[in-house]
Amino acid sequence: MKSISTKQLVGVAVFLFAIFVAVPVAIFVTGRFDFFFTLTSVALLSIASAGVWLTFHIGRINIGQGAFALIGAYVSAILVTKAGINFWLTLPLAGIFAAGVAVLIGLPILRLRGVYFAMITLVLTEVVRLTALALPITNGAKGIVSIPLPMELSAFGLTIIPDFSTLANTKLAFYYVACALMVVCFGAMYRLVHSRLGHLCRSMQQNEELASSIGVNITYIRIIIFAISSFLGGVGGAMFGAIAQSVYPSSFQVADSVNFMLNCFLGGLGYVFGPMLGTLVLYFGWDLLFELGKYQMLVYSSIMILLMRFLPNGLLSLTFPKRRNAKSAAVPFKSAQEERSR
Repeated sequence: MKSISTKQLVGVAVFLFAIFVAVPVAIFVTGRFDFFFTLTSVALLSIASAGVWLTFHIGRINIGQGAFALIGAYVSAILVTKAGINFWLTLPLAGIFAAGVAVLIGLPILRLRGVYFAMITLVLTEVVRLTALALPITNGAKGIVSIPLPMELSAFGLTIIPDFSTLANTKLAFYYVACALMVVCFGAMYRLVHSRLGHLCRSMQQNEELASSIGVNITYIRIIIFAISSFLGGVGGAMFGAIAQSVYPSSFQVADSVNFMLNCFLGGLGYVFGPMLGTLVLYFGWDLLFELGKYQMLVYSSIMILLMRFLPNGLLSLTFPKRRNAKSAAVPFKSAQEERSR
């Protein structure tokens, strides 16, 4: 595993202090309590975007993360409302179910590359939405509503997470949970990327044929990464359902899947924390452009085109311009021979 420098440890400590202490204090001082929901959404969307980033890491364009977020939201909601299971137990189950679906779907479609894989994943979100409309267990277009707030989670008589219905400020509680999940997610992502599996993923990203020729089981790795990616989407979707206390077939749409992908591009495909920064900038940027009215989409699209034209490695390339693999990660489908000839 790559060693962590003192500078990186200080950066992590500052980041943790900011999100768990400084930001809540600032919100209470200013009275902008609506920011708790906004930042909670950013944290959960960044988790789902992190899953999309992982599939880029093996050279696949994933535009179907909204499907797995919707699956996770429905699985959790069904288990809570119909089976009476504690929400905190349904959270990993939602992710595991989404990962299982990803394995079944991934076996045939992960053989595809480039635009062909992207087109298939783009359809997935719509397929899951139509399935949710048709199945009786999901209540069709009515969705699942009145989902109770998360109950207490305890072990050996000790309360790990209190009952949210007894809390005076549930927005703050959801904020802390979302941030904790985000920290765990990106910590695990960093560990994975700098592990042996991460190195194998990078070899596949550059040249799958060459990686296969030296004994890398590319089929197994593709399935594992796609399953992890979908697990993150399922967990993020389940948390959104708990916050909204309702899930509908339209809770996650094709536009959401596209945004998950754009978050990765905007932050930087060569950086583990790219999805986090990309989600933050894209979420707040879209809201800031709301004042432009009918010109909102025009200005938004123009800015995205300019950013991808002049910052192909994402916003983090401004801070870390000398990162060697950033450029190759921004164009994950070029072969090693093309890189050398260029």
